[in-house]
Amino acid sequence: MDLVDVSDVSPALFITGIIFIMLIGSFLSLGVLRFFQLKKRQGGVFLGLSGLTLIVLILVINKWFS
Repeated sequence: MDLVDVSDVSPALFITGIIFIMLIGSFLSLGVLRFFQLKKRQGGVFLGLSGLTLIVLILVINKWFS
């Protein structure tokens, strides 16, 4: 069994990743829930917010942690 060395991951990067992953997951799950409730407009908004949050995550990681 091989272990992954995460000693080079800074606490700021870890916390930033966790916050964005929680936001993306929340928006994604709310969007799917709204689609099942036949509220298509709200579902689309939440899925769009999930995609937007993913793009912001990529931009933040590239700008401050590269």
